[in-house]
This record gives sequence, C-alpha cells and structure tokens, in this order.
Amino acid sequence: MIGLVVVSHSEQAARGIAEVATEMGGDARIVPVGGDPDGGIGTSAPDIEAAILEAAGRGPEATDADEADGVVVLVDLGSAVMNAELAIEMIDGDTPVVIADAPILEGALNAAVSASSSKATLEDVVERAEEARDYRKLD
Repeated sequence: MIGLVVVSHSEQAARGIAEVATEMGGDARIVPVGGDPDGGIGTSAPDIEAAILEAAGRGPEATDADEADGVVVLVDLGSAVMNAELAIEMIDGDTPVVIADAPILEGALNAAVSASSSKATLEDVVERAEEARDYRKLD
C-alpha cells in the first residue's frame, strides 16, 4: 500500500483536495496537512512529518499491519516543498517518501486512483501523479 499526503498552505484546501481525491480515488490512505501552527496560512515541517508518518502507517496508533510500502507527498507552493523536504529528512525508518512534481489537485486524484490498487508501487503512484502536469482543461 502507498500512502498519500496532501500539503497546502491552507488547512481547508488540503482537506478539500483530500476529500475530492478520496471520493474519486477509492480506498487510498490520504492525509491532509496545511496551515501554520497558529491556524494561519503556511506550512509546518513538524506537522508534515506527522502526516507522513500517519500516511506511512507509523502514527501513534498504528500497528505493523498498517505500514505502507511508501508515501507520495503532493504540495501546493514552493515553501511547502521546502518544508516537506525538511520533514522527510526528520523521519527515521525505512519507508520511502517521494515528493511528486505534480499539480496538487489533479496529481492527488491520479495518485489516489493508482494507490488504491493492491499492486501499486511507489514509482507507479508518483508517475500517475506527475502525468497530471500534461492535462489540458481547454482546447
């Protein structure tokens, strides 16, 4: 199983994107995280770290059976990338974590569809998320 983390500068946006991806994408484990620790606009490396651990099945209430084979992180803006990279560096353990270079909503949707497959690999999920860069909405 591959877990997903949606990182936005807005907590509401992260939750909304995760909601759409969950509704359209099936049974993937999607953890939204966003906003700064004071409830404003921003991102927080420790909060992203906690979300990655939850998506990896390594949260406080997880069991060994919950552990994911990897985690794909989708981000909205530049500083979210920086904080996600910092969060990944802070994590101990063997679960691989990759930041997808993808638009956050379309990438999360594609990733959720791919991750819901029992045969999903980290590489497949990242590839599907990044395919969303080429989608056109208008001709």
